[in-house]
Amino acid sequence: MRPHAGLVFCSAVLFAVTAFLIRPGLEQQALILVALVLGLSAGWILLMSWLDSAAAERAADSVRSLIEHDAAASVVTGPNGDIVCCNMAAQRAYKAERFDTLAGALQPLIANPGAILYRLQTRAGVRGSAHEDVVTGAGHVRLSVHRAGGDALLWRIEKSADLVARRSDTVPLPMLTVGRNNAVLFMNDAARMLIGERARTLDRICAALPLRSGQMNDISTQSGVQPCLAVELEGIAGRREIFLMPGLAVTERPAEGWTFFEELPVPLLKLARSGVIELCNPPAADLLGCEASKGRQITDLLEGLGRSIPDWLEDAALGRGALHSEFLRVRRSDREVFIQVTLNRATENGETILIAVLNDATELKSLEAQFVQSQKMQAIGQLAGGVAHDFNNLLTAISGHCDLLLLRHDQGDSDYGDLLQINQNANRAASLVNQLLAYSRKQTLRPETMDLRDAMSDLTHLLNRLVGEKVVLSLNHDPTLWSVRADKRQFEQVVMNLVVNARDAMPEGGEIRIETQNVTLDAPLHRDRAVVSPGQWVKISVADEGCGIPQDRLAKVFEPFFTTKRTGEGTGLGLSTAYGIVKQTGGFIFVDSKEDVGTTFFLMFPAHEEIAQRSAPIKIPQIETTQADGLVLLVEDEAPVRAFASRALQMRGFTVMEAESAEDALEILEDTSIVFDVFVTDVVMPGMDGPSWVQEALKTRPDVRVVFVSGYAEEDFGDTQARIPNSVFLPKPFSLTELTEMVQRQMSES
Repeated sequence: MRPHAGLVFCSAVLFAVTAFLIRPGLEQQALILVALVLGLSAGWILLMSWLDSAAAERAADSVRSLIEHDAAASVVTGPNGDIVCCNMAAQRAYKAERFDTLAGALQPLIANPGAILYRLQTRAGVRGSAHEDVVTGAGHVRLSVHRAGGDALLWRIEKSADLVARRSDTVPLPMLTVGRNNAVLFMNDAARMLIGERARTLDRICAALPLRSGQMNDISTQSGVQPCLAVELEGIAGRREIFLMPGLAVTERPAEGWTFFEELPVPLLKLARSGVIELCNPPAADLLGCEASKGRQITDLLEGLGRSIPDWLEDAALGRGALHSEFLRVRRSDREVFIQVTLNRATENGETILIAVLNDATELKSLEAQFVQSQKMQAIGQLAGGVAHDFNNLLTAISGHCDLLLLRHDQGDSDYGDLLQINQNANRAASLVNQLLAYSRKQTLRPETMDLRDAMSDLTHLLNRLVGEKVVLSLNHDPTLWSVRADKRQFEQVVMNLVVNARDAMPEGGEIRIETQNVTLDAPLHRDRAVVSPGQWVKISVADEGCGIPQDRLAKVFEPFFTTKRTGEGTGLGLSTAYGIVKQTGGFIFVDSKEDVGTTFFLMFPAHEEIAQRSAPIKIPQIETTQADGLVLLVEDEAPVRAFASRALQMRGFTVMEAESAEDALEILEDTSIVFDVFVTDVVMPGMDGPSWVQEALKTRPDVRVVFVSGYAEEDFGDTQARIPNSVFLPKPFSLTELTEMVQRQMSES
């Protein structure tokens, strides 16, 4: 209101000055009258503003004194969210006194507090108050707001240990959340009614600390000290959830009358020292997936401790060592469940028993497993790529020198068969290396637009030979099937892997069904932690009638070296290879299985708009056997590979200059009198890599053509190669013929 008073006062002064500047008369009198009225109005506005400010200050003092000792963080704001005052709890927790607005104070706690505060303020404007539970990195927080007179708003920020505390409003049992130093952070309505007030510390509730979980404790209630059964649950960040059951003294109920177990909402087991289950309440039975567990050994239901479970129970019964909760896996076939088990000692009829408090930790272990799995897969992928690179160098030297030996022997020589065996096994080893590269998604793909009906038709003859006589192979194609873009050779490998697995799952015979169909997704498809985006997809399914895959192993089938076959029957690389190929192609692979019914694998590839044409077989240009002519600079850090490649090119008639590093190659190129026709270089080398030195060399020799060779995938440097003119890629391992033909083809195109 004060800016308005200043404006009115300035107007009064303006009218008064104008009145003194004009001639005396009616106009002057009128201006003086207007100035007088405006001056009085400005004074009245100032008076009202002062009275309002005093009233607001008194109201603020009242609110400040009201919230000063509130344990919850409380903040009073104006209509625009500016902080008017805050209590000590808000200052300690959020440093609220340092910020101008409540949104700024809550920024470290909540990612986008402005939207939540605006939503709550709008509701409070209609209803008078509002609240909302917010999940933060520090746990669950409840934000509540009340109108505090005028335009002021009173905000309270209450912390909760976790979701259990928030759900406790509907729990009829008294429940409280206790933090470090036994500070009571939260009490539900039932607990407040039992105690008679909002307790600040645990010693106000239980004088004889520490609280004994699973046993009777003397609790100070509003009607006096009363024995209550206490059950303590371990929360997050050092917090504890404590449930109280009043009026259930052990002396009042015999051991076989522990019916209060049935009333507790917390999963509980009563165990003998030997591990025999004496009591199991309904929440625990639901978690363990069994109806009748009484009298059974705990080892029949739980596994995965890492040591003997009976030894663990004995240590807990004797109080040996530091007892803490353990994560175990539940033995159930319908789904995978992990639980967190906390053991507490109790005494019954002079015998030590154990009260086990169970907590569902499936989601936590699932997140942990996902993280560990991603780290493991990444590490194995890097290992596979590195191993494949080294093996490709070795295989290039082996197969290359074998080719050189074969040139000096004819089929009548006694050594010819041995050399042929070496050559064939080197090729088999190269195929295994390709599987490693496929798993790590680093193999070189040569995608083409293809019609899956033609691809499957070409593959049918081979598949029929693979499945044998006991198995029937049926194919069903969509007549309007869309085209896909993929590497045909790799796609065939995926299908063969799936068909071979289906055949092995049906030792007594059966039917394998391969179907293709068009699928249009209008919304994202969420499945197995993958999201398939909307659009047009081509779906290929391979289904069998075999033994199926157990549910607990279904999530592991794509892991490398995981196999359900006996030793010697499989390497465990088939499905992981298929997974790598499909993912690198931009597709998805899923599996459904039911024991004793069968398994179905689904492949989904993006549909391609270009129509696949039935192409004629590619004719590879025949290289003349006459001696070639040209100067080649060979750069290779692996001496055996360099020796083989040099001899192969020299045998074809090329003149070869060798360099074992990029730096040596650039030193050779300093002699401008030497005119090279082709550079043959490895991609990955110590020091400067292949593309880098070639780009440097082409600045002065732009017409030289390049052949890159590498044991890694072409995609690792595909973008760089695309910027190098007149360059081609030859993957390792390569044969003598492949190398010489590639170099001569580059020579002929220059």
